[in-house]
Amino acid sequence: MNWHWIFLMAWRDSRKNRSRLLLFISSIVFGIAALVAMKSFNENLKRDIDTQAALLIGADLDLRSTRKPDSSTLVFIDSIKNLSEQMATEERFMSMIRFPKADGSRLVQVRALTGDFPFYGNLETLPDDAYKRFGQEPEVLVEKTLMIQYDAELGDSVQLGINNFTISGELIAQPGQTAMRGAMAPTVFVPLAHLENSGLQQIGSRIQYHYYFKFPSQFRTDDFVEQQKERFTQLQLRSATVSTTKENTGRSFSDMAHFMELVGFVALLLGCIGVSSAVHIYIREKLVSVAILRCLGTRSSQAFFIFLVQFAAIGLIGGILGAALGTLIQYAIPIVMQDIIPVALSNRISLNAITEGIGLGLVISILFALLPLISVRHISPLYSLRVSDEPQPLWTDNLRWWIYLLILTFIIVFTRLQLNGWRQTLFFIVGLGFTFTLLYGVAKGFTYLIRRYFPKKWPYLWRQGLSNLYRPNNQTIVLLISIGLGTALIATLFFVQDMLLQRVKIASAENQANMVLFDIQPPQRDTIKNMTREAGLPIVEDVPIVTMQLAAINGKRANDYLSDSTSNISARSFRGEIRATYRDSLTLSEKIVEGHWTGRVSKGEMGQVSLEKSYAERIGVEIGDSLLFNVQGVEIPAIVSNFREVDWNRFQSNFRVVFAEGIIDNAPKFYLIMTHVDNETQSATFQQAIVNRFPNVSVIDINTAIDILESLLERIAFVIQFIGSFSILTGLVVLIASVRISKYQRLKENVLLRTLGASRRQVFTITASEYLMLGILASITGIVIALIASNLLGIFIFETTFVPSIGFILVLTALVSVLTVGIGVTNSLSVLNRSPLETLRKE
Repeated sequence: MNWHWIFLMAWRDSRKNRSRLLLFISSIVFGIAALVAMKSFNENLKRDIDTQAALLIGADLDLRSTRKPDSSTLVFIDSIKNLSEQMATEERFMSMIRFPKADGSRLVQVRALTGDFPFYGNLETLPDDAYKRFGQEPEVLVEKTLMIQYDAELGDSVQLGINNFTISGELIAQPGQTAMRGAMAPTVFVPLAHLENSGLQQIGSRIQYHYYFKFPSQFRTDDFVEQQKERFTQLQLRSATVSTTKENTGRSFSDMAHFMELVGFVALLLGCIGVSSAVHIYIREKLVSVAILRCLGTRSSQAFFIFLVQFAAIGLIGGILGAALGTLIQYAIPIVMQDIIPVALSNRISLNAITEGIGLGLVISILFALLPLISVRHISPLYSLRVSDEPQPLWTDNLRWWIYLLILTFIIVFTRLQLNGWRQTLFFIVGLGFTFTLLYGVAKGFTYLIRRYFPKKWPYLWRQGLSNLYRPNNQTIVLLISIGLGTALIATLFFVQDMLLQRVKIASAENQANMVLFDIQPPQRDTIKNMTREAGLPIVEDVPIVTMQLAAINGKRANDYLSDSTSNISARSFRGEIRATYRDSLTLSEKIVEGHWTGRVSKGEMGQVSLEKSYAERIGVEIGDSLLFNVQGVEIPAIVSNFREVDWNRFQSNFRVVFAEGIIDNAPKFYLIMTHVDNETQSATFQQAIVNRFPNVSVIDINTAIDILESLLERIAFVIQFIGSFSILTGLVVLIASVRISKYQRLKENVLLRTLGASRRQVFTITASEYLMLGILASITGIVIALIASNLLGIFIFETTFVPSIGFILVLTALVSVLTVGIGVTNSLSVLNRSPLETLRKE
């Protein structure tokens, strides 16, 4: 086969059609760009996490627990200390800080430290040596955002608990802390030695104890952790090393990046479907040329490869342009994502991503061009004498099944490489197939209904525009699918974001609690309730909370289950603190699903306890099992009387463990009070009054938390929507290609209409009405898919009722329709503006 001649003929044939071939290139550029951008971001993120993992943890080993260390734990910690070069201790908890100068207060995360921590990396402070001098005096380091909010300066006094501290430094940055986490609860560093007698550590205070170690360079930290795993479980210690931190952090954000790569891949598939449809029409226009070549002695295989070379070149050029655009885009991603990622992001150029993008553009363009191209093999020289407008019957060519198999195999392999698991790959492929089938079905259904119930009473111009959707060589279904899927992605992302926000915004509704006061000690309870009422605020909830640990299940303790490999109960069931309550009735968010509710027991009777169903399943207990709880050193037995199903979406206090009254009523406890404030001024005034009177009490304004959550969701949604918008862009490019490809069909129609006396304005109205209908149908198709997907997500994932935003649906429908009309009409102007005679002469 003479490849030089084939390439030469492909080049010559492209001269007249380069503008159309350029549109084919554009159809795949955006999908390639999205893929390259996200793959570059993913590779840079992995590299950054690998190089900065030690900075995230600040040590070689971090042991942490939510319970105060007993003597056996301290002995074990000391034994590890003897193996290390350095050790530091931290007590971390939430509390209120008060700025007397600004007369304001805020919930903060207090980190009380002793030792030269972090061992890797540094705290960025102002002045630079603030942390090095830290610890000698009763002083604190306060996060920069908090300093700005309360107009605080170095040397100002702040109050933590009943103690006053001097601000010795401004905390600019700390390893592992994101801006979003800091916005939720800013950090304040305080010397552990000066925290005593502050009144902050009361009964029920939730404190996390950390023990940091730095080992000699030859010490095998991961092997040591593996060897001590059972001991950690016995002492209820959790461990984190550099390698586990690297793995966990990388997995969390890598999954998001892979998801967005797949969104880009979907955009690429859309573009290729559009290319395949456009190539079908393009090749039909070339059939006479192919027949003439056959008359001149060209073999069918040579004619086939002439066009295959053209579309391979399209894929190669599209891949190069897409890779270049994606490389530019990935420079912008760190700007948006930095606030939610705990490492400093780099933006190096990824040769792997560029190579993959170019290769992907080449391969997928060839695969999707093969389907319409195989008809060229059956063109005989005689075809030049008897041209038919009927398309060549593809169904008679068995080669098409092999092409379908190749395309499916390619999609499966690519998806598997992104998801690293066959289960996820199967779900994605099935979901993708279902989505395209549903899109095709909805699009086909809409077009059938319009044709079946054609609006015969509409004005002629509108009826003509509507009937144009069924012209020969139309790409109505392809356009409805491509534009519709882009619309579906954007709409689904908006609906999910709105669904999540609506779940938490219920707190701001009238009479719903939107402020929480916790760590209230029993002597403070009545006074705080009176202060709440005097401020004109309701007592929505007043709940006692008892901190305890699970000590035994059916008479067997954690060590017994640790050595019993046959039991279905894990020693991990005993890990961590339990915050339980007691009451005589169910709340509105609960219902009994198994067993019987017991609200109160008499003195001397066996205690009755109710468990949340999923918690009971996790620890492996059944109705009637006996449990033993350790409440501040006192062991209290109880029988599991029932399982509850809890609606965690309701904003109220919910518990995994609820005792009947008469069992733990006299146990050490603290109280939680929930109330409702109407505005920010009322919230600030009430918070200030509580903190001034009771410094140990922490206050959470749910409206502030909602604002921060909304900001976080908006940032994440922006990136996903940005990548998802490439699907809409691809659909619009496919639309432009469709307009240009069907140009000659439109020329014939317009010449005929103008010859029959139609004015330019009437032809313009027909064209505009056609694209308006196309835009409306495409947007409705996408929104229908989004509504179905969002309803399923609401039912099976978020377990909430999905209520769509009618306003958003109308705006999105209008926007997509206007874009479709604008692009369609703009690309048809060259045809609309010509007179019939001029058109006939030129074409």
